Amino acid sequence: MANAPANLAQKTDLCCLSADAYVNGGSAVLGDPSLLVDKAVSFRRSSWDRSGRNHDFLDLQPGQTVTLLDEEGPGRITHFYWTTINASRFHFRQLVLRAWWDGEETPSVEVPIGDLFCVPHCMPQPIRSLMAVVNTGHCEVNTWGFNLYFPMPFRTRARVELTYDVLPGLSEEPINFWYHADMERYEGALPAEVGYFHAQWRRENPTTPKTGTAPNVTDWRGLNIGGEENYVALVAEGCGQMVGLHLQVDNLGGGWYGEGDDMVFVDGRPGEEWPPTYHGTGTEEIFGGGACPNVPYSGPYTGFHMVEHPDFSGKSAMYRWYLADPIRFRRSLVWTIEHGHDNNYQNDYTSVAYWYQTEPHAPFPPLLPVEKRLPRLADDIMDAERERSTVEKMFSTMRAEQAEQVWLDRMWGALNPGCFALLRGDVQTAMARFAEARKVYQDYLSHHQ
Repeated sequence: MANAPANLAQKTDLCCLSADAYVNGGSAVLGDPSLLVDKAVSFRRSSWDRSGRNHDFLDLQPGQTVTLLDEEGPGRITHFYWTTINASRFHFRQLVLRAWWDGEETPSVEVPIGDLFCVPHCMPQPIRSLMAVVNTGHCEVNTWGFNLYFPMPFRTRARVELTYDVLPGLSEEPINFWYHADMERYEGALPAEVGYFHAQWRRENPTTPKTGTAPNVTDWRGLNIGGEENYVALVAEGCGQMVGLHLQVDNLGGGWYGEGDDMVFVDGRPGEEWPPTYHGTGTEEIFGGGACPNVPYSGPYTGFHMVEHPDFSGKSAMYRWYLADPIRFRRSLVWTIEHGHDNNYQNDYTSVAYWYQTEPHAPFPPLLPVEKRLPRLADDIMDAERERSTVEKMFSTMRAEQAEQVWLDRMWGALNPGCFALLRGDVQTAMARFAEARKVYQDYLSHHQ
């Protein structure tokens, strides 16, 4: 790339592609809290109630797209927070966050919001990392606090939208959505070296075992000297650096799937060069773990934040922040990983890649329709989710009719623990609670005839 910064190998700020940090044309290194910057203004955009009351959330309606922020630059987003209360587990992949920088036609960020904030398989897990933090809320309510700390700079304009994709009969209730976007605005122009934040969601469900391999067994005998059949998490074109990955695996075959190596092709592609620029030695090494992690952990740079079963079956998730060691590219980057050694596993792989680059970016793969984005769940859980949706509609009707508080309390007393039990996987308790809620609703209707 002819106009790539000459000092690309140096970095002082996460989104800078060269050694120049930005504020006032490069006079301060952002991220150092001791530096006082007199030509930057901090502010926030949020869902606060403009009337002065306490309705501090958006009422997201099924099928609705809302603009979370639309700001003129130069500036950047420094922190993004959001939460919901007792929404369907599927809202983590129903709500899609998109971000456009400087009037571009196609978004640089297009990711289901849960996955973007490191929620695996629509099942939140606590995370204590530098770039993503997920905190619990009230112990008897399905609520979590989600935080993302990637800087998101823009020169002329930033637009961030949220779309609520509907799942008829499964998840189609209004959602209360609280959010904060902490921001900065600068007087001076951003240097040319400052890259734009990008995030992209991909899924292969299921992966295809390589012809001639022994499917779904831990195997060391295969030969992978090409990488063409690996799972692909990112194909980027331009000049930039990859800074993060959130990877989710639903291990359908059972056994240890993690002999899959990462193979990263910098300024080249699988089938065009060998060996790759980066060639790993197994899945757990990417995410900083010891051999074959079977208990979850979460750290500043790496984590295996979800391990459903100690025998490696079922759902797992992991993250890696390339902050001290970004993967820099001048023309292109292809990040891949084997699904089992020599790609012999047939599993469900989902990922979010995070990177910075100059524009324009390569076209994103079309985002899958919402029903294709859902995690694999047992039939009894899906049946319970449909029952939850039905009872939620009953509760919404009572609130719309301004039912007396005693009826709302009785309904909430049955519905809330049912939702909580369902998220824990306790289907029997959930269905019993939903049956109680149905009975409350029928009593309410009979009382008001």
